[in-house]
Amino acid sequence: MDRQIQKKFWNKQRITLGVGGVLLLSFLVYQFAFADKRSKLNVEKDKTTVSKVTKGTFDEFIVVTGVVLPLKTIRLDAIVGGYVKDKVVDGGNMVAKGQTILKLENQNLKLNFLQSETEASRLVNDLQNTRQRLKVEKFTLRKTLSDLDFQIDQAKDLYDRNKRLHGDKVIPEADYLKAKRDYERLVKQREIEAESQKYQEENSVMQIKQLEGTLERTQKNVQLWRETLENLVVKAPVGGLLSSIDVEVGSNINQGQNIGQIDDLNGFKMRVDVDEHYNSRIFTGLGGSFDYNGKTYRLEITKIYPEIRSGRFQVDMVFAGGVPEGIKRGQSSPIRLELGKATAAVLLPVGGFFSDTGGNWVYVVDKSGKKASKRKITLGRKNPEYFEVLEGLEVGEMVITSSYENFGDNEVLEF
Repeated sequence: MDRQIQKKFWNKQRITLGVGGVLLLSFLVYQFAFADKRSKLNVEKDKTTVSKVTKGTFDEFIVVTGVVLPLKTIRLDAIVGGYVKDKVVDGGNMVAKGQTILKLENQNLKLNFLQSETEASRLVNDLQNTRQRLKVEKFTLRKTLSDLDFQIDQAKDLYDRNKRLHGDKVIPEADYLKAKRDYERLVKQREIEAESQKYQEENSVMQIKQLEGTLERTQKNVQLWRETLENLVVKAPVGGLLSSIDVEVGSNINQGQNIGQIDDLNGFKMRVDVDEHYNSRIFTGLGGSFDYNGKTYRLEITKIYPEIRSGRFQVDMVFAGGVPEGIKRGQSSPIRLELGKATAAVLLPVGGFFSDTGGNWVYVVDKSGKKASKRKITLGRKNPEYFEVLEGLEVGEMVITSSYENFGDNEVLEF
């Protein structure tokens, strides 16, 4: 008699199906609860720049370009106009103080000078004639008064004698009165003559003073014209390098026209262009530095030019600790212009990522070095080398600092 064999519930097929179900369920739970659902992108690590977050000193500065210029430049402007008769020195040559550079010609100035000299000579003659006339008039006055005094003495003698004779009834009264009138007339005539001569003398003295004043002014005018003629010879006001002279023989020069400049080579400065964005942060006394021949030299702003051209303004910087040996006019060099004091900070190297993220987030490489994840950060100040990290990064972490242009919106980069 056959016995019925009871089938086992957990047979091989069911065990296989059970295990498969458990694995499927575990996979689904993992996918829904634990799996990384972030978007990913495979990139080549050697085509990215990975930088380390460090802690150090943050120097707030900008890099600007400075051009070496003489500390002092003297403009050569024409004091008088004229045409160039002779060009003695060409641009690019050294000149000594007082050395002749140009010779000008101006016939009108020479004519005015001759007319002024002629007028001065005429006034000298008039003054001499007036003084001579005054002397002659004085001699005439003395002679006239001497004659009148003699006549008065005679008339007085006659008058006194007739007065006694008339008192003695010797001569008629008519003779007495005639002698009296003659004497009084001569006395009165002398008074009038003295007053007239005094007036003439005072008038002559006044004329002489007027002539002397006019002569003095005319002589000053002559001297002024003489100095003006001397300015037809253009001389170097100081010694130095005649860096430019923009005239040629035969060309006409107007009064006040610039004809060149002389550079005083006893000192140099740097003329620097600065972006107008930093206008409010630039002031006299602000420092900077630049490297030359393996040495670092300090600079200091001494003058700020307010005019802005093409988004930039200029400042002058002088050497605080001595001019570098061998430096020449026209050389250019990058300058670290300091905008604030150095402070300790967490630093992230500058890179192309900033133009893609605005500094709001970065890709941070994990410890395995196999992937980088997007992370929000906060950046502070910036200099040409580093960003100041305020939040989001720790010292020692590695960050992709090259451009993110090809990464799209992916949250994870896998290497």
